[in-house]
Amino acid sequence: MIHIYIDGASRGNPGEAGIGIVIKTDKGETIFSAAGYAGKMTNNQAEYNALIAALTKLKKTPSLISRNASGSSTEIVIHSDSELVVKQLNGQYKVKENELKKLNNRVQDLIRLISANQTEKDKPGVNISFKHVRREQNREADRLANAGIDSKIPLSL
Repeated sequence: MIHIYIDGASRGNPGEAGIGIVIKTDKGETIFSAAGYAGKMTNNQAEYNALIAALTKLKKTPSLISRNASGSSTEIVIHSDSELVVKQLNGQYKVKENELKKLNNRVQDLIRLISANQTEKDKPGVNISFKHVRREQNREADRLANAGIDSKIPLSL
């Protein structure tokens, strides 16, 4: 199982924004973390951009998606303190705002690409789920998102 913690931060709404990503094993070992500047956007847009960056990293680095010894599907749990984003991705809320619709569609495209890549050549698939967590359970990604704003350096994957 892989746990991905994401956060987007915006100073102002819209304002200067950053993203933070932490990828951990089921045992809590950090296998990837990154911070980046996202430009000027709303907090919700920054949250989606953090998720897109995390999924892009998975797509570009399939070795991050470990498979268990039984050869069954890999479970990926994405943790976010954005209730809106999690509920939109879980189908509990409709995506109404046009920019968020575009970002949500990009997330869905990346999930399809990751799943297709993992099911090629008799590899087991992946199951991606989204979980809302309290802000204090997402401190590391939050710290990275704010560091991204401070650095003004875009994330390069």
